[in-house]
Amino acid sequence: MSSVTCIEPGPVSTITLARGKVNALDDATVRELNAHFESLAGDAHTRAVVLTGQGSFFSFGLDVPALYDYSPEEFTRFLDRFTRLYLRIFEFPKPVIAAINGHAIAGGLMLVTPCDYRVMAVGKARISLNEVTFGSSLFAGSLEILRGVVGHRNAERVALGGQMYSAEEAKALGLVDEVAAPVDVLRRAVEVATRMADLDPAAYAAIKHLLRDTTAARIRAEETSSIRRFVEIWYSPTTQEQLRRIQIRAS
Repeated sequence: MSSVTCIEPGPVSTITLARGKVNALDDATVRELNAHFESLAGDAHTRAVVLTGQGSFFSFGLDVPALYDYSPEEFTRFLDRFTRLYLRIFEFPKPVIAAINGHAIAGGLMLVTPCDYRVMAVGKARISLNEVTFGSSLFAGSLEILRGVVGHRNAERVALGGQMYSAEEAKALGLVDEVAAPVDVLRRAVEVATRMADLDPAAYAAIKHLLRDTTAARIRAEETSSIRRFVEIWYSPTTQEQLRRIQIRAS
């Protein structure tokens, strides 16, 4: 059963994470997302993309219980696919708007920051890069993109603190561009995407490439070694014990 839906009604296509109650990212979901973004990049009818989730979560992040029994080699291959996904979004030649309908945690936040514009639901939703709180590291690409969004000092606060931020706090940091009532998040994201879809596609793609190419090259140069270090820490006894206690539940 598909854990991602893609609707292409016109110039704005909508990709929706739809995996269980918290939209946790397993290997099949990451593969589906990569395939949808690859397909839409070459679709002449699609001029912009909205990325969102179903229910009260945008995404919990990586599905830790599903990944816990992976061998280091299997896990490394999964992380390579996952990091390629957020880099694909970062370099996507068309506007990508995040409709953050609910919690965007850890790997969920890593799918949000590469987007061109972010609208987040006010209320209970929280956004966080909380890996440090359960003994996990981060990826070079995730931090390069985060620095570009919020600046170096705020990136340090987000990555080293592991704090859960409300929509209003995230906007003050620069993590999101706009906040909206939960019922209005998707509508507002589609409005932004529709406006951006009217921009000249060739010019938009060229300017976006100029803005992001240097960062993308830096990510490619550093990502493999950061994944290797991530895996070393992930399989350390201390982190494995903390990961073993993580359960997937809705809130």
